[in-house]
Amino acid sequence: MINTAGSNNMMSPSASSASANNAQSPGLKTYFKTPEGRYKLQYEKTHPSGLLHYAHGKTVTQVTLAHLKDKPMQAPSQLSSSLGVSSGVRSAAARFLGGGNGSRALSFVGGNGGTKSVSGSSSNRVGSLGASSSNSVISNSNFDGKGTYLVFNVGDAIFISDLNSQDKDPVKSIHFSNSNPVCHAFEPDAKDGHDLLIGLNSGDVYSVSLRQQLQDVGKKLVGAQHYNKDGSVNNTSRCASIAWVPNGDGTFVVAHADGNLYVYEKSKDGSGDPSFPIIKDQTQFTVVHARYSKNPIARWHICQGSINSISFSADGAYIATVGRDGYLRVFDYKNEQLICGGKSYYGALLCCTWSMDGKYILTGGEDDLVQVWSMDDRRVVAWGEGHNSWVSGVSFDSYWSAPNSDGTGENIVYRFGSVGQDTQLLLWDLEMDEIVVPVRRPPGGSPTFSTGSQSSHWDSACPVGTLQTAPSMRDVPKISPLVAHRVHTEPLSGLIFTQESVLTVCREGHIKVWMRPGFAESQSSNSESLLGTSLKDKSLISGKAVSSSYKQ
Repeated sequence: MINTAGSNNMMSPSASSASANNAQSPGLKTYFKTPEGRYKLQYEKTHPSGLLHYAHGKTVTQVTLAHLKDKPMQAPSQLSSSLGVSSGVRSAAARFLGGGNGSRALSFVGGNGGTKSVSGSSSNRVGSLGASSSNSVISNSNFDGKGTYLVFNVGDAIFISDLNSQDKDPVKSIHFSNSNPVCHAFEPDAKDGHDLLIGLNSGDVYSVSLRQQLQDVGKKLVGAQHYNKDGSVNNTSRCASIAWVPNGDGTFVVAHADGNLYVYEKSKDGSGDPSFPIIKDQTQFTVVHARYSKNPIARWHICQGSINSISFSADGAYIATVGRDGYLRVFDYKNEQLICGGKSYYGALLCCTWSMDGKYILTGGEDDLVQVWSMDDRRVVAWGEGHNSWVSGVSFDSYWSAPNSDGTGENIVYRFGSVGQDTQLLLWDLEMDEIVVPVRRPPGGSPTFSTGSQSSHWDSACPVGTLQTAPSMRDVPKISPLVAHRVHTEPLSGLIFTQESVLTVCREGHIKVWMRPGFAESQSSNSESLLGTSLKDKSLISGKAVSSSYKQ
Protein backbone atom coordinates (compact mmCIF):
# COMPACT_ATOMS: atom_id res chain seq x y z
CA MET A 1 0.00 0.00 0.00
CA ILE A 2 1.16 3.55 -0.63
CA ASN A 3 2.20 5.03 2.68
CA THR A 4 0.40 8.34 2.96
CA ALA A 5 1.30 8.70 6.62
CA GLY A 6 4.88 9.39 5.68
CA SER A 7 4.13 12.23 3.31
CA ASN A 8 3.62 15.05 5.79
CA ASN A 9 6.67 17.04 4.77
CA MET A 10 6.75 20.50 3.25
CA MET A 11 6.99 20.45 -0.53
CA SER A 12 6.90 23.14 -3.16
CA PRO A 13 3.89 22.95 -5.49
CA SER A 14 6.02 22.01 -8.45
CA ALA A 15 6.76 18.81 -10.29
CA SER A 16 8.85 17.78 -7.29
CA SER A 17 5.64 16.44 -5.78
CA ALA A 18 5.75 13.71 -8.39
CA SER A 19 9.19 12.59 -7.29
CA ALA A 20 8.03 12.53 -3.68
CA ASN A 21 5.13 10.32 -4.69
CA ASN A 22 7.53 8.03 -6.48
CA ALA A 23 9.59 7.71 -3.32
CA GLN A 24 6.54 6.21 -1.68
CA SER A 25 6.22 3.65 -4.46
CA PRO A 26 9.60 2.04 -5.15
CA GLY A 27 9.99 0.75 -8.67
CA LEU A 28 7.26 2.95 -10.15
CA LYS A 29 8.27 5.44 -12.80
CA THR A 30 6.81 8.93 -12.86
CA TYR A 31 6.24 8.90 -16.61
CA PHE A 32 5.40 6.62 -19.50
CA LYS A 33 6.14 7.05 -23.17
CA THR A 34 3.70 7.10 -26.09
CA PRO A 35 4.30 7.93 -29.76
CA GLU A 36 3.11 11.48 -29.13
CA GLY A 37 5.41 12.01 -26.14
CA ARG A 38 5.68 11.44 -22.40
CA TYR A 39 2.82 11.36 -19.95
CA LYS A 40 4.20 12.64 -16.63
CA LEU A 41 2.93 12.10 -13.09
CA GLN A 42 2.01 15.60 -11.95
CA TYR A 43 0.48 14.94 -8.55
CA GLU A 44 -1.60 12.56 -6.44
CA LYS A 45 -4.93 12.85 -4.70
CA THR A 46 -5.71 10.71 -1.70
CA HIS A 47 -7.69 10.48 1.53
CA PRO A 48 -6.43 11.92 4.84
CA SER A 49 -3.50 9.97 6.21
CA GLY A 50 -5.33 9.33 9.49
CA LEU A 51 -7.87 7.06 7.82
CA LEU A 52 -7.63 3.66 9.45
CA HIS A 53 -6.41 0.87 7.22
CA TYR A 54 -9.21 -1.52 8.15
CA ALA A 55 -11.65 0.87 6.44
CA HIS A 56 -9.99 0.06 3.10
CA GLY A 57 -10.98 -2.92 1.06
CA LYS A 58 -14.56 -3.05 2.30
CA THR A 59 -15.59 -1.24 -0.85
CA VAL A 60 -13.61 -0.58 -4.00
CA THR A 61 -12.80 3.06 -4.67
CA GLN A 62 -14.53 4.62 -7.65
CA VAL A 63 -13.84 8.15 -8.91
CA THR A 64 -16.16 10.63 -10.61
CA LEU A 65 -15.08 13.81 -12.41
CA ALA A 66 -17.38 16.74 -11.62
CA HIS A 67 -17.19 20.13 -13.32
CA LEU A 68 -19.16 22.84 -11.56
CA LYS A 69 -20.15 25.58 -13.95
CA ASP A 70 -19.91 29.22 -12.95
CA LYS A 71 -22.79 30.45 -10.84
CA PRO A 72 -23.41 34.14 -10.06
CA MET A 73 -22.28 34.60 -6.48
CA GLN A 74 -20.12 36.89 -4.43
CA ALA A 75 -16.81 36.92 -6.27
CA PRO A 76 -13.82 35.64 -4.30
CA SER A 77 -11.79 38.51 -5.75
CA GLN A 78 -13.52 40.75 -3.18
CA LEU A 79 -10.97 39.55 -0.66
CA SER A 80 -8.98 42.61 0.31
CA SER A 81 -6.02 43.06 -2.00
CA SER A 82 -4.23 44.94 0.77
CA LEU A 83 -3.61 41.66 2.58
CA GLY A 84 -0.06 40.41 2.53
CA VAL A 85 0.67 37.19 0.69
CA SER A 86 1.04 35.16 3.85
CA SER A 87 -2.12 36.29 5.66
CA GLY A 88 -4.05 36.45 2.39
CA VAL A 89 -3.23 32.86 1.59
CA ARG A 90 -4.32 31.75 5.04
CA SER A 91 -7.66 33.54 4.71
CA ALA A 92 -8.22 32.30 1.19
CA ALA A 93 -7.32 28.78 2.24
CA ALA A 94 -9.83 28.84 5.06
CA ARG A 95 -12.43 29.98 2.54
CA PHE A 96 -11.31 27.30 0.10
CA LEU A 97 -11.56 24.56 2.71
CA GLY A 98 -15.14 25.53 3.42
CA GLY A 99 -14.89 26.46 7.07
CA GLY A 100 -15.73 29.46 9.23
CA ASN A 101 -13.80 27.56 11.87
CA GLY A 102 -10.37 27.10 10.33
CA SER A 103 -9.24 24.58 12.91
CA ARG A 104 -12.20 22.32 12.20
CA ALA A 105 -11.79 22.66 8.47
CA LEU A 106 -8.12 21.74 8.52
CA SER A 107 -8.56 18.81 10.89
CA PHE A 108 -10.57 16.73 8.43
CA VAL A 109 -8.19 17.25 5.54
CA GLY A 110 -5.18 16.15 7.47
CA GLY A 111 -3.81 19.34 8.99
CA ASN A 112 -0.41 18.00 8.14
CA GLY A 113 1.45 21.20 7.52
CA GLY A 114 2.15 20.30 3.92
CA THR A 115 1.82 22.58 0.98
CA LYS A 116 -1.75 23.75 0.42
CA SER A 117 -2.66 25.27 -2.92
CA VAL A 118 -5.61 27.61 -2.57
CA SER A 119 -8.12 28.92 -4.99
CA GLY A 120 -10.22 31.92 -5.85
CA SER A 121 -11.46 29.99 -8.86
CA SER A 122 -10.63 26.64 -10.36
CA SER A 123 -7.69 27.88 -12.37
CA ASN A 124 -5.86 30.28 -10.05
CA ARG A 125 -3.31 28.86 -7.65
CA VAL A 126 -0.87 30.57 -5.30
CA GLY A 127 1.22 30.14 -2.23
CA SER A 128 1.78 27.60 0.52
CA LEU A 129 -0.02 27.08 3.79
CA GLY A 130 1.68 25.96 6.97
CA ALA A 131 0.14 24.27 9.99
CA SER A 132 0.20 27.61 11.84
CA SER A 133 -2.77 28.72 9.74
CA SER A 134 -5.09 26.20 11.39
CA ASN A 135 -6.45 28.92 13.67
CA SER A 136 -7.38 31.26 10.83
CA VAL A 137 -11.01 32.33 10.98
CA ILE A 138 -12.76 34.46 8.39
CA SER A 139 -16.30 35.79 8.48
CA ASN A 140 -17.44 34.62 5.04
CA SER A 141 -16.93 30.85 4.86
CA ASN A 142 -18.87 29.99 1.70
CA PHE A 143 -16.80 28.26 -0.93
CA ASP A 144 -17.55 29.61 -4.40
CA GLY A 145 -18.17 26.13 -5.87
CA LYS A 146 -16.55 26.63 -9.25
CA GLY A 147 -14.08 24.40 -11.02
CA THR A 148 -13.44 20.71 -11.49
CA TYR A 149 -13.54 18.23 -8.64
CA LEU A 150 -12.85 14.55 -8.03
CA VAL A 151 -15.44 12.66 -6.02
CA PHE A 152 -14.20 9.32 -4.66
CA ASN A 153 -15.19 6.84 -1.96
CA VAL A 154 -13.02 5.11 0.63
CA GLY A 155 -14.50 3.07 3.46
CA ASP A 156 -17.53 4.84 4.92
CA ALA A 157 -16.75 8.24 3.38
CA ILE A 158 -17.00 10.28 0.22
CA PHE A 159 -14.09 12.63 -0.41
CA ILE A 160 -14.03 15.66 -2.71
CA SER A 161 -10.73 16.96 -4.10
CA ASP A 162 -9.97 19.95 -6.29
CA LEU A 163 -8.53 18.51 -9.51
CA ASN A 164 -6.50 21.63 -10.32
CA SER A 165 -4.89 21.95 -6.89
CA GLN A 166 -1.63 20.14 -6.21
CA ASP A 167 -2.71 19.42 -2.65
CA LYS A 168 -3.04 15.69 -1.99
CA ASP A 169 -5.69 15.95 0.68
CA PRO A 170 -9.38 16.44 -0.12
CA VAL A 171 -11.17 19.72 0.49
CA LYS A 172 -14.24 17.98 1.86
CA SER A 173 -15.21 14.70 3.49
CA ILE A 174 -18.69 13.28 3.93
CA HIS A 175 -19.19 10.33 6.28
CA PHE A 176 -22.04 7.82 6.29
CA SER A 177 -23.03 6.18 9.53
CA ASN A 178 -25.31 3.49 8.14
CA SER A 179 -23.31 2.07 5.22
CA ASN A 180 -20.41 2.52 2.81
CA PRO A 181 -20.77 4.50 -0.44
CA VAL A 182 -19.86 2.39 -3.47
CA CYS A 183 -20.86 4.32 -6.61
CA HIS A 184 -21.64 7.87 -7.72
CA ALA A 185 -22.49 9.93 -10.79
CA PHE A 186 -22.49 13.63 -11.66
CA GLU A 187 -24.70 15.65 -14.03
CA PRO A 188 -23.28 19.12 -14.85
CA ASP A 189 -26.55 20.36 -16.36
CA ALA A 190 -28.87 19.40 -13.50
CA LYS A 191 -31.63 22.01 -13.36
CA ASP A 192 -32.56 22.01 -9.67
CA GLY A 193 -29.01 21.87 -8.34
CA HIS A 194 -29.13 18.21 -7.32
CA ASP A 195 -26.31 17.06 -9.58
CA LEU A 196 -24.56 14.30 -7.61
CA LEU A 197 -25.89 10.77 -7.06
CA ILE A 198 -24.46 8.45 -4.40
CA GLY A 199 -25.29 4.74 -4.07
CA LEU A 200 -24.54 2.83 -0.86
CA ASN A 201 -23.71 -0.73 0.02
CA SER A 202 -27.01 -0.88 1.91
CA GLY A 203 -28.96 -0.12 -1.26
CA ASP A 204 -29.78 3.46 -0.20
CA VAL A 205 -29.47 6.18 -2.84
CA TYR A 206 -28.99 9.94 -2.35
CA SER A 207 -29.14 12.90 -4.71
CA VAL A 208 -27.46 16.09 -3.52
CA SER A 209 -26.01 19.37 -4.73
CA LEU A 210 -22.23 19.13 -4.95
CA ARG A 211 -21.94 22.90 -4.62
CA GLN A 212 -23.97 22.80 -1.42
CA GLN A 213 -21.73 20.08 0.04
CA LEU A 214 -18.66 22.20 -0.65
CA GLN A 215 -20.19 25.23 1.03
CA ASP A 216 -21.09 23.32 4.20
CA VAL A 217 -18.44 22.85 6.91
CA GLY A 218 -19.86 19.62 8.31
CA LYS A 219 -19.12 15.99 7.52
CA LYS A 220 -22.68 14.92 6.73
CA LEU A 221 -24.75 15.20 3.57
CA VAL A 222 -26.85 18.37 3.49
CA GLY A 223 -30.04 18.95 1.52
CA ALA A 224 -30.18 15.33 0.33
CA GLN A 225 -33.07 13.53 -1.33
CA HIS A 226 -33.18 9.95 -0.06
CA TYR A 227 -34.34 7.00 -2.20
CA ASN A 228 -34.86 3.35 -1.21
CA LYS A 229 -34.78 4.50 2.39
CA ASP A 230 -34.67 1.59 4.83
CA GLY A 231 -34.91 -0.78 1.87
CA SER A 232 -38.43 0.36 0.97
CA VAL A 233 -37.85 -0.64 -2.67
CA ASN A 234 -35.02 -3.15 -2.51
CA ASN A 235 -33.93 -4.34 0.92
CA THR A 236 -31.77 -7.25 -0.11
CA SER A 237 -28.90 -6.02 -2.26
CA ARG A 238 -26.32 -3.30 -2.53
CA CYS A 239 -26.04 -0.63 -5.19
CA ALA A 240 -23.53 -1.69 -7.83
CA SER A 241 -23.62 1.12 -10.40
CA ILE A 242 -25.50 4.39 -10.84
CA ALA A 243 -25.94 6.74 -13.80
CA TRP A 244 -27.84 9.78 -14.99
CA VAL A 245 -29.84 9.26 -18.17
CA PRO A 246 -28.33 11.60 -20.83
CA ASN A 247 -30.91 14.22 -21.85
CA GLY A 248 -33.19 12.57 -19.30
CA ASP A 249 -34.27 15.75 -17.47
CA GLY A 250 -33.49 14.42 -14.00
CA THR A 251 -34.00 10.72 -14.64
CA PHE A 252 -31.42 8.29 -13.28
CA VAL A 253 -30.98 4.53 -12.98
CA VAL A 254 -29.53 2.40 -10.19
CA ALA A 255 -28.24 -1.13 -10.76
CA HIS A 256 -28.21 -3.58 -7.87
CA ALA A 257 -26.37 -6.76 -7.01
CA ASP A 258 -29.54 -8.83 -7.37
CA GLY A 259 -29.77 -8.21 -11.11
CA ASN A 260 -32.39 -5.45 -10.91
CA LEU A 261 -32.12 -1.94 -12.32
CA TYR A 262 -34.47 0.76 -11.03
CA VAL A 263 -35.45 3.96 -12.84
CA TYR A 264 -36.03 7.13 -10.79
CA GLU A 265 -37.19 10.66 -11.54
CA LYS A 266 -35.93 13.45 -9.30
CA SER A 267 -39.21 15.35 -9.67
CA LYS A 268 -41.24 12.54 -8.08
CA ASP A 269 -41.63 11.61 -4.45
CA GLY A 270 -38.58 9.75 -3.22
CA SER A 271 -40.32 8.01 -0.33
CA GLY A 272 -42.75 5.96 -2.37
CA ASP A 273 -43.27 2.27 -1.79
CA PRO A 274 -44.37 0.85 -5.15
CA SER A 275 -45.15 -2.83 -5.17
CA PHE A 276 -43.58 -4.57 -8.12
CA PRO A 277 -44.68 -8.13 -8.92
CA ILE A 278 -42.48 -11.04 -7.93
CA ILE A 279 -40.00 -12.07 -10.62
CA LYS A 280 -41.14 -15.43 -11.90
CA ASP A 281 -38.13 -16.32 -14.03
CA GLN A 282 -34.79 -14.97 -12.84
CA THR A 283 -33.16 -15.74 -16.19
CA GLN A 284 -35.53 -13.60 -18.29
CA PHE A 285 -35.35 -9.85 -18.99
CA THR A 286 -38.54 -8.11 -17.80
CA VAL A 287 -39.67 -4.51 -17.30
CA VAL A 288 -42.54 -3.42 -15.06
CA HIS A 289 -43.74 0.11 -14.27
CA ALA A 290 -44.98 1.52 -10.97
CA ARG A 291 -48.75 1.71 -10.65
CA TYR A 292 -48.58 5.10 -8.96
CA SER A 293 -46.65 8.27 -9.73
CA LYS A 294 -43.89 7.56 -7.25
CA ASN A 295 -40.27 6.47 -7.29
CA PRO A 296 -38.94 4.23 -8.60
CA ILE A 297 -41.02 4.57 -11.74
CA ALA A 298 -39.84 1.25 -13.22
CA ARG A 299 -37.93 -1.94 -12.45
CA TRP A 300 -35.84 -3.69 -15.08
CA HIS A 301 -34.89 -7.24 -14.16
CA ILE A 302 -31.74 -7.74 -16.23
CA CYS A 303 -30.15 -10.99 -15.11
CA GLN A 304 -29.62 -13.54 -12.41
CA GLY A 305 -26.74 -12.33 -10.28
CA SER A 306 -25.13 -8.93 -9.89
CA ILE A 307 -25.13 -6.15 -12.46
CA ASN A 308 -21.54 -4.96 -12.10
CA SER A 309 -21.54 -1.88 -14.32
CA ILE A 310 -23.85 0.18 -16.54
CA SER A 311 -23.11 2.76 -19.22
CA PHE A 312 -25.28 4.95 -21.43
CA SER A 313 -24.43 5.90 -24.99
CA ALA A 314 -23.74 9.63 -25.31
CA ASP A 315 -27.18 10.37 -26.75
CA GLY A 316 -28.99 8.30 -24.12
CA ALA A 317 -30.54 6.02 -26.74
CA TYR A 318 -28.87 2.83 -25.49
CA ILE A 319 -27.76 1.44 -22.15
CA ALA A 320 -25.14 -1.30 -21.79
CA THR A 321 -24.93 -3.55 -18.74
CA VAL A 322 -22.37 -6.16 -17.71
CA GLY A 323 -22.82 -8.67 -14.96
CA ARG A 324 -21.67 -11.55 -12.83
CA ASP A 325 -23.03 -14.00 -15.41
CA GLY A 326 -20.42 -12.78 -17.91
CA TYR A 327 -22.87 -11.22 -20.36
CA LEU A 328 -22.83 -7.82 -22.00
CA ARG A 329 -26.39 -6.70 -22.76
CA VAL A 330 -27.29 -3.67 -24.87
CA PHE A 331 -30.80 -2.23 -24.58
CA ASP A 332 -32.80 0.34 -26.46
CA TYR A 333 -33.50 2.45 -23.38
CA LYS A 334 -36.60 4.34 -24.58
CA ASN A 335 -38.28 1.27 -26.08
CA GLU A 336 -37.11 -1.02 -23.26
CA GLN A 337 -35.89 -3.62 -25.74
CA LEU A 338 -32.88 -5.95 -25.69
CA ILE A 339 -30.82 -5.26 -28.83
CA CYS A 340 -27.81 -7.55 -28.57
CA GLY A 341 -25.18 -8.97 -26.28
CA GLY A 342 -22.89 -11.86 -25.64
CA LYS A 343 -20.78 -13.71 -23.17
CA SER A 344 -17.22 -13.16 -22.08
CA TYR A 345 -14.58 -15.74 -22.89
CA TYR A 346 -14.45 -16.63 -19.19
CA GLY A 347 -15.90 -15.37 -15.93
CA ALA A 348 -17.71 -12.19 -14.97
CA LEU A 349 -17.59 -8.87 -16.78
CA LEU A 350 -16.72 -5.97 -14.47
CA CYS A 351 -16.78 -2.78 -16.55
CA CYS A 352 -18.11 -1.28 -19.76
CA THR A 353 -18.10 2.01 -21.67
CA TRP A 354 -19.18 3.52 -25.02
CA SER A 355 -17.24 5.32 -27.72
CA MET A 356 -18.47 8.89 -28.17
CA ASP A 357 -19.97 8.09 -31.57
CA GLY A 358 -21.89 5.12 -30.16
CA LYS A 359 -20.32 2.64 -32.59
CA TYR A 360 -18.24 0.60 -30.15
CA ILE A 361 -18.49 -0.71 -26.60
CA LEU A 362 -15.55 -1.78 -24.46
CA THR A 363 -15.90 -4.40 -21.74
CA GLY A 364 -13.40 -5.92 -19.33
CA GLY A 365 -13.53 -8.63 -16.72
CA GLU A 366 -12.19 -11.80 -15.20
CA ASP A 367 -10.84 -13.27 -18.45
CA ASP A 368 -8.09 -10.58 -18.47
CA LEU A 369 -9.30 -9.41 -21.90
CA VAL A 370 -10.57 -6.09 -23.21
CA GLN A 371 -13.45 -6.83 -25.56
CA VAL A 372 -14.37 -4.46 -28.39
CA TRP A 373 -18.02 -4.73 -29.41
CA SER A 374 -19.40 -3.28 -32.63
CA MET A 375 -22.96 -1.97 -32.66
CA ASP A 376 -23.05 -2.27 -36.46
CA ASP A 377 -22.13 -5.96 -36.37
CA ARG A 378 -23.71 -6.63 -32.98
CA ARG A 379 -20.79 -8.85 -31.95
CA VAL A 380 -17.22 -8.85 -30.63
CA VAL A 381 -14.84 -7.54 -33.30
CA ALA A 382 -11.54 -7.56 -31.36
CA TRP A 383 -9.94 -8.77 -28.16
CA GLY A 384 -7.22 -6.81 -26.43
CA GLU A 385 -4.56 -9.03 -24.87
CA GLY A 386 -2.08 -7.51 -22.43
CA HIS A 387 -3.40 -7.61 -18.86
CA ASN A 388 -2.17 -10.25 -16.43
CA SER A 389 -5.21 -10.11 -14.17
CA TRP A 390 -8.82 -8.97 -14.12
CA VAL A 391 -9.65 -5.85 -16.12
CA SER A 392 -11.39 -3.43 -13.76
CA GLY A 393 -11.77 -0.24 -15.81
CA VAL A 394 -12.06 0.77 -19.49
CA SER A 395 -12.49 4.15 -21.15
CA PHE A 396 -12.26 5.76 -24.57
CA ASP A 397 -10.02 8.82 -24.86
CA SER A 398 -12.37 11.26 -26.56
CA TYR A 399 -9.75 14.04 -26.44
CA TRP A 400 -7.17 12.13 -28.47
CA SER A 401 -6.91 12.30 -32.25
CA ALA A 402 -4.57 10.45 -34.57
CA PRO A 403 -1.45 12.48 -35.51
CA ASN A 404 -1.83 14.36 -38.80
CA SER A 405 -5.45 13.27 -39.02
CA ASP A 406 -7.67 15.83 -40.73
CA GLY A 407 -10.82 13.85 -39.97
CA THR A 408 -11.55 13.17 -43.63
CA GLY A 409 -10.04 9.68 -43.89
CA GLU A 410 -12.27 6.65 -43.89
CA ASN A 411 -10.05 4.69 -41.50
CA ILE A 412 -10.96 6.11 -38.08
CA VAL A 413 -8.58 5.40 -35.21
CA TYR A 414 -9.79 5.21 -31.61
CA ARG A 415 -7.58 5.55 -28.54
CA PHE A 416 -8.75 3.85 -25.38
CA GLY A 417 -7.31 2.83 -22.05
CA SER A 418 -7.77 -0.01 -19.59
CA VAL A 419 -6.63 -0.71 -16.03
CA GLY A 420 -6.55 -3.94 -14.09
CA GLN A 421 -5.83 -5.70 -10.86
CA ASP A 422 -2.32 -6.24 -12.23
CA THR A 423 -1.74 -2.52 -11.34
CA GLN A 424 -1.14 -1.66 -15.00
CA LEU A 425 -2.49 1.06 -17.25
CA LEU A 426 -2.68 -0.02 -20.88
CA LEU A 427 -3.28 2.31 -23.82
CA TRP A 428 -4.60 0.95 -27.10
CA ASP A 429 -5.09 2.21 -30.63
CA LEU A 430 -8.05 0.67 -32.42
CA GLU A 431 -7.76 0.96 -36.20
CA MET A 432 -10.47 -1.23 -37.61
CA ASP A 433 -9.23 -1.38 -41.20
CA GLU A 434 -5.87 -2.75 -40.11
CA ILE A 435 -7.09 -5.48 -37.76
CA VAL A 436 -6.05 -8.94 -38.89
CA VAL A 437 -9.30 -10.86 -39.25
CA PRO A 438 -9.46 -14.66 -39.04
CA VAL A 439 -11.41 -16.00 -42.00
CA ARG A 440 -14.02 -18.67 -41.28
CA ARG A 441 -12.41 -22.09 -41.54
CA PRO A 442 -13.85 -24.97 -43.51
CA PRO A 443 -14.05 -28.17 -41.44
CA GLY A 444 -10.55 -29.54 -41.04
CA GLY A 445 -9.04 -26.62 -42.93
CA SER A 446 -6.03 -24.58 -41.88
CA PRO A 447 -6.50 -20.98 -40.69
CA THR A 448 -5.96 -18.12 -43.12
CA PHE A 449 -5.98 -14.41 -42.41
CA SER A 450 -6.94 -11.28 -44.23
CA THR A 451 -7.07 -7.54 -43.69
CA GLY A 452 -9.73 -5.08 -44.64
CA SER A 453 -13.20 -4.11 -43.58
CA GLN A 454 -14.26 -6.06 -40.50
CA SER A 455 -17.87 -6.54 -41.56
CA SER A 456 -16.94 -8.11 -44.89
CA HIS A 457 -15.36 -11.10 -43.12
CA TRP A 458 -18.04 -11.86 -40.59
CA ASP A 459 -21.42 -13.44 -41.08
CA SER A 460 -24.30 -11.01 -41.30
CA ALA A 461 -25.16 -9.18 -38.09
CA CYS A 462 -26.98 -11.23 -35.47
CA PRO A 463 -30.74 -10.79 -35.17
CA VAL A 464 -31.97 -8.15 -32.73
CA GLY A 465 -32.35 -9.51 -29.20
CA THR A 466 -29.79 -12.30 -29.59
CA LEU A 467 -27.40 -13.09 -26.73
CA GLN A 468 -24.38 -14.87 -28.18
CA THR A 469 -22.36 -17.57 -26.52
CA ALA A 470 -18.67 -17.06 -25.85
CA PRO A 471 -16.71 -17.05 -29.12
CA SER A 472 -13.77 -19.31 -29.79
CA MET A 473 -10.39 -17.78 -29.09
CA ARG A 474 -9.30 -18.52 -32.67
CA ASP A 475 -12.23 -16.68 -34.21
CA VAL A 476 -11.64 -13.21 -32.71
CA PRO A 477 -8.96 -10.78 -33.98
CA LYS A 478 -6.38 -9.86 -31.35
CA ILE A 479 -4.87 -6.43 -30.70
CA SER A 480 -1.89 -5.54 -28.54
CA PRO A 481 -1.48 -2.48 -26.31
CA LEU A 482 0.43 0.55 -27.46
CA VAL A 483 1.65 1.22 -23.91
CA ALA A 484 1.75 -0.91 -20.76
CA HIS A 485 2.79 0.88 -17.58
CA ARG A 486 2.58 -0.10 -13.90
CA VAL A 487 1.13 3.00 -12.32
CA HIS A 488 0.18 1.98 -8.73
CA THR A 489 1.25 -0.52 -6.12
CA GLU A 490 -2.33 -1.63 -5.47
CA PRO A 491 -4.91 -3.11 -7.89
CA LEU A 492 -6.53 -0.45 -10.04
CA SER A 493 -10.25 0.26 -10.10
CA GLY A 494 -10.76 2.92 -12.77
CA LEU A 495 -9.43 5.58 -15.13
CA ILE A 496 -10.69 8.85 -16.58
CA PHE A 497 -9.40 10.89 -19.53
CA THR A 498 -9.49 14.70 -19.45
CA GLN A 499 -8.25 17.20 -21.98
CA GLU A 500 -5.04 17.72 -20.02
CA SER A 501 -4.46 14.40 -18.29
CA VAL A 502 -5.22 10.76 -17.57
CA LEU A 503 -6.46 9.91 -14.07
CA THR A 504 -5.88 6.48 -12.54
CA VAL A 505 -7.31 5.28 -9.24
CA CYS A 506 -6.49 2.21 -7.15
CA ARG A 507 -8.95 0.37 -4.97
CA GLU A 508 -7.26 1.73 -1.82
CA GLY A 509 -8.27 5.30 -2.64
CA HIS A 510 -5.18 6.85 -4.26
CA ILE A 511 -5.59 8.85 -7.49
CA LYS A 512 -2.75 9.82 -9.80
CA VAL A 513 -2.90 12.61 -12.36
CA TRP A 514 -0.76 11.94 -15.45
CA MET A 515 -0.35 15.06 -17.59
CA ARG A 516 -0.42 14.67 -21.35
CA PRO A 517 2.65 15.55 -23.44
CA GLY A 518 2.90 19.31 -23.70
CA PHE A 519 0.68 19.99 -20.69
CA ALA A 520 3.15 18.72 -18.10
CA GLU A 521 5.81 21.29 -19.02
CA SER A 522 3.30 24.13 -19.02
CA GLN A 523 1.81 23.05 -15.70
CA SER A 524 5.23 22.85 -14.08
CA SER A 525 6.34 26.29 -15.28
CA ASN A 526 3.03 27.82 -14.22
CA SER A 527 3.35 26.34 -10.73
CA GLU A 528 6.85 27.73 -10.28
CA SER A 529 5.86 31.17 -11.45
CA LEU A 530 3.02 31.22 -8.91
CA LEU A 531 5.40 31.00 -5.97
CA GLY A 532 6.30 34.64 -6.26
CA THR A 533 2.87 35.88 -7.19
CA SER A 534 0.73 37.94 -4.83
CA LEU A 535 -3.03 37.68 -4.49
CA LYS A 536 -3.36 40.86 -6.48
CA ASP A 537 -1.48 39.38 -9.42
CA LYS A 538 -3.08 35.98 -9.08
CA SER A 539 -6.04 36.81 -11.29
CA LEU A 540 -3.71 37.33 -14.25
CA ILE A 541 -2.67 33.68 -14.32
CA SER A 542 -5.00 31.02 -15.62
CA GLY A 543 -4.39 27.30 -16.02
CA LYS A 544 -6.66 27.47 -19.06
CA ALA A 545 -4.05 29.42 -20.96
CA VAL A 546 -2.18 26.18 -21.62
CA SER A 547 -2.14 25.23 -25.26
CA SER A 548 -4.89 22.82 -26.25
CA SER A 549 -2.50 20.87 -28.45
CA TYR A 550 -0.52 18.15 -26.71
CA LYS A 551 0.88 16.28 -29.71
CA GLN A 552 4.60 16.54 -30.23
